Amino acid sequence: VRLLKDNGFDKVKLFEADPGPLKALGHSGIQVMVGIPNELLIPLSSSVQAAVNWVSQNVSTFISKYGVDIRYVAVGNEPFLKAYKDMYVKTTFPALQNIQAALIKAGLGQQVKATVPLNGDVYQTDSGLPSGGDFRSDIRTLMISIVKFLRNNGAPLTVNIYPFLSLDADPDFPFEYAFFDGKAKPVVDGSITYTNVLDANFDTLMAALEKNGFGSTPVIIGEVGWPSDGTPNANNQNARRFNQGLLNRINSGKFSPKHPSMPDIYLFAFIDEDMKSVDPGNFERHWGIFYYDGSIKYPLDMGNGKNLVAAKGVKYLSRHWCVMAPQASLSDPNLPGATSYACSYADCTSLGYGSSCGNLDAKSNASYAFNMYYQTMDQKQGSCSFNNLTVLTVIDPSQGGCRFEIMIDNKTHEKTPSPSTSSRGKHVTSLLVLLHVIALIFC
Repeated sequence: VRLLKDNGFDKVKLFEADPGPLKALGHSGIQVMVGIPNELLIPLSSSVQAAVNWVSQNVSTFISKYGVDIRYVAVGNEPFLKAYKDMYVKTTFPALQNIQAALIKAGLGQQVKATVPLNGDVYQTDSGLPSGGDFRSDIRTLMISIVKFLRNNGAPLTVNIYPFLSLDADPDFPFEYAFFDGKAKPVVDGSITYTNVLDANFDTLMAALEKNGFGSTPVIIGEVGWPSDGTPNANNQNARRFNQGLLNRINSGKFSPKHPSMPDIYLFAFIDEDMKSVDPGNFERHWGIFYYDGSIKYPLDMGNGKNLVAAKGVKYLSRHWCVMAPQASLSDPNLPGATSYACSYADCTSLGYGSSCGNLDAKSNASYAFNMYYQTMDQKQGSCSFNNLTVLTVIDPSQGGCRFEIMIDNKTHEKTPSPSTSSRGKHVTSLLVLLHVIALIFC
């Protein structure tokens, strides 16, 4: 919370109603959007009482008891993604209605608004131009019902837009069109010229809203950002270029051609998350504008003469790294299993192709895996013991842009599973993860 305030962020989105972060946000002056995970949509859609209980426990209590300034409840997260194969199509709208009813019953209907963060794939354009925008045909009727409900309750429509994902998924995507520098070949749509995909994507949504009679609907961009590692297009240079361009746009006060007034924009994400699912790609753990410890990945001009500032007063464990022993052999039959085991408990996504540690030699590659395990286990005794393959060193093995981390000293320790035991199914929560959070760039 101190780091948010030091950097001028005054709105934040939490993907779950986690009591620790919510209590910390009490009386902070930071406005909060609190999320409901998709797995709760089914029970919330089928029971008004379940919604009443959720609001009481996760909204009313934190507002009244802890002074948390909750402004939005995000019902689900991108529930209509095509990848979900209609899993949440029948439950999202009823859950939204029940949460809204519960907020009203709690006397919070004016203070807290319920919305649904949607992925940009809920709308499309058959012409390939923003002016041809309309809601996806299979959910068009449902989308119209949701937008009408949001409008009637004074709530915004929330959409997540990711130029990075467009670029990363399509080898033919025009690279420069993902950024804001005006270097891309422009897309001409009648009298409007587009030089970046964020504008074009957002105006496709605006065309869809206008086409269906909802042109004045307020819209929030619930997620937008660029990861810094995990795939060739995810690096500090591209992340800085995109996020600085976004900040410059926000500070200019002018947004897309069809929507010049600036919407609320949530920058994804605040801090890296080393335990996040990598099903979409290794980059999922590297969206933060800060590393896990609140240190700055790359400089950002926040406007008004202010630059991004790092977390203050962070304390670290001792400067020890766990690396492959000099006498250990790459042909040791225990090595593949040991590194695999280390990476099953720690985040090794930076070792992937095109990533920041993707060019290490074989020994350094193994050392990175061993050290990530050692640090994830808070340097606990025995966590650098891999069948005589490893040794502790006080010499920082980082090289180039590849960082060998040192863990934060937070005075708490999980029980460390021994590499030599059979209890390898136990999940250990890594303390690299601080918050799954999105910081709003306030305009």
